[in-house]
Amino acid sequence: MSSHLDALESQSIFILREAYSRFSKLGMLWSLGKDSNVMIWLARKAFLGRVPFPVMHLDTGLEFPETYAFRERFTKEWKLDLIADACPPIEQTDPTLPSGSRLAARKSLGLKQALERYAFDGIIAGIRRDEQSTRAKERVFSPRGDDGAWDFRDQPPEFWDHYNTDFPPGTHVRIHPLLQWTEVDIWRYIQREGIPVVPLYFARNGKRFRSLGEEGITLPIDSDAATIADIIAELETTKAPERAGRTMDHEAEDSFERLRASGYM
Repeated sequence: MSSHLDALESQSIFILREAYSRFSKLGMLWSLGKDSNVMIWLARKAFLGRVPFPVMHLDTGLEFPETYAFRERFTKEWKLDLIADACPPIEQTDPTLPSGSRLAARKSLGLKQALERYAFDGIIAGIRRDEQSTRAKERVFSPRGDDGAWDFRDQPPEFWDHYNTDFPPGTHVRIHPLLQWTEVDIWRYIQREGIPVVPLYFARNGKRFRSLGEEGITLPIDSDAATIADIIAELETTKAPERAGRTMDHEAEDSFERLRASGYM
């Protein structure tokens, strides 16, 4: 297992360094969840203990109090260059989307706003292929339209981990260093490295959050997993999807794909 995690770590560090060398204005998304905390940890390893580009929390104002407390503490402890601009209001989102998806769409608008404001040509995001079927179609280096839109039918091939990083000037690219990781890989790496996470992941009174989002559209699951070892053991037997507590995933069948096509993470 250690060699498996070492291989994933090495691959992700290579991707981060490659992105840093190829893009002139790079930023990293920090959702404050387990995956993006692992991503920051890897970036600190890749660049001698400090993340050399800004990290962005697309703030809807609806995070859990524990999440905001985590952000305040580890922005300082990890010496992060934090951008935490407020996302546009829900009235600016597509009114044809279901209600939970409209809340999520605020982050898409927030990212578009940040791209215009800070002129990033590359954005690092902590998505994984096993997390959701639409994300399984992603590439490690994924070109986007000027508005952040994603055409999953027109993505560059990436055979045998040979990444395409040569894009026309002005192309906006998303970089996904955790794409090959699984949920269990993430937790085993957190356990091995001692990476801090928001305490909502650990069970209290028979409930815990398996995936963190905003209040009102993220629900806890039934669980007694109160430690990382308990979480790993639970994941090794569960058949429930990781995003079972995300209400937007239970809305219209195509809502997540519509969000992703329009620039959602």
